[in-house]
Amino acid sequence: MSESGGTFDLVILGAGSGGYAAALRAAELDMSVALIEKDKLGGTCLHQGCIPTKALLHAAEVADSAKEGEKFGVKSSFDGIDVPAVHKYKDKVVGGLHKGLSGLIKSRGITVVEGEGKLTGPDEVTVGGTAYKGRNILLSTGSKPKTLGLDIDGEKVVTSEQALRMDKTPSSVVVLGGGVIGVEFASVYRSFGAEVTVVEALPHLVPVEEESSSKLLERAFRKRGIKQELGTPFESVKTTDTGVSVTLQGGKTLEAEVLLVAIGRGPVSEGLGYEEQGIPMERGFVTVDENLHTGVGNIYAVGDLIPTLQLAHVGFAEGIFVAERIAGLNPPAIDYDGVPRITYCEPEVASVGITSATAKERGYEVVETNYNLAGNGKSQILQTQGAVKVIAQKDGPVLGVHMVGSRVGELVAEGQLIYNWEALPSEVAQLIHPHPTQSEALGEAHLALAGKPLHVHD
Repeated sequence: MSESGGTFDLVILGAGSGGYAAALRAAELDMSVALIEKDKLGGTCLHQGCIPTKALLHAAEVADSAKEGEKFGVKSSFDGIDVPAVHKYKDKVVGGLHKGLSGLIKSRGITVVEGEGKLTGPDEVTVGGTAYKGRNILLSTGSKPKTLGLDIDGEKVVTSEQALRMDKTPSSVVVLGGGVIGVEFASVYRSFGAEVTVVEALPHLVPVEEESSSKLLERAFRKRGIKQELGTPFESVKTTDTGVSVTLQGGKTLEAEVLLVAIGRGPVSEGLGYEEQGIPMERGFVTVDENLHTGVGNIYAVGDLIPTLQLAHVGFAEGIFVAERIAGLNPPAIDYDGVPRITYCEPEVASVGITSATAKERGYEVVETNYNLAGNGKSQILQTQGAVKVIAQKDGPVLGVHMVGSRVGELVAEGQLIYNWEALPSEVAQLIHPHPTQSEALGEAHLALAGKPLHVHD
């Protein structure tokens, strides 16, 4: 007989972005909450994902600035990467945020349970022999890197999680996967001085983005000396004395010191009691309705465990949604098209809304404009290249904003408001953007769509 850990309004399994956001919101709404976590509060995003990878990308940007000082009349030299010092910087950022999050959760009176939890009933999660009863249960066990069944040795063949901890920069890397994780690491490795080749089975890098954005990124990567094998599926890898030998379909082989396997992340759902309790599953994901309910008892699921966008900010939104739903606040369903998406390589790729291909599939008649950053003063000051593409329904609202260039991730917040508030191009065109900023590129694109282009050459 397991001992009782008590009864709570909400028992949450997994304290990543979705789980801890649900815990904080539920506590704010006067619910009693148990938050169960086998590792550290904050989950993948804080410890192996968003935060540490973006810290590496910032270090890479600093390295590039040191190399390119002469371009700006600044005498600077790049003397190499001190990998332990980079890790120290990265770990300090992560540590500070982790401490802040732990303090916040404690201050809200949330019961934190350390250990591996398992769903043992429609209203019960058991951790090491102690059963926690929940009037509502939230499953938020997240994701882990997919490995294609390859032998991940942590030295020559690595996933993103091991790549974050490597003690030196490899001289050459093959990156398997040209999605977000793959191109971000390719960008870091190149800035740190490695020879890099990205292998992607689909015809483009960041294949879910607007095709014109993918092509701009591919061109920028070629200029940076990042090689690409696109539309070429991976076949096999064998380790050698000096590293790896990677064989592609068609017989081409690539030699490198390290193979980074970055083909996406799969749900963590095995052996957690989900099937036994009748939770509906598909390819390892838990399936839910538009209210993020599993269809079993009062059990909900959020984050990377369900087949929605694998983004921390989606996890936050879903966690908050579930807490509000349980509290009877009837929150509106999440519009996943309205979620901003950013790939933090150099140059950055950012978007919100739908692509032109999706718009056509949905039967929209569209108008679009492409504003080149060559016409934007701040982009010239930063010496970055790229474009802002805006897609709108003919005589209707903006359907998608797609951007490539240094720092454009910071611009997508305005794109989010434009898309989610169903703004017409003419309404955005009336807004005065500050000069000189890159936000003007967004303004100029809408001016062009509204039929009154300013700094646009025909």
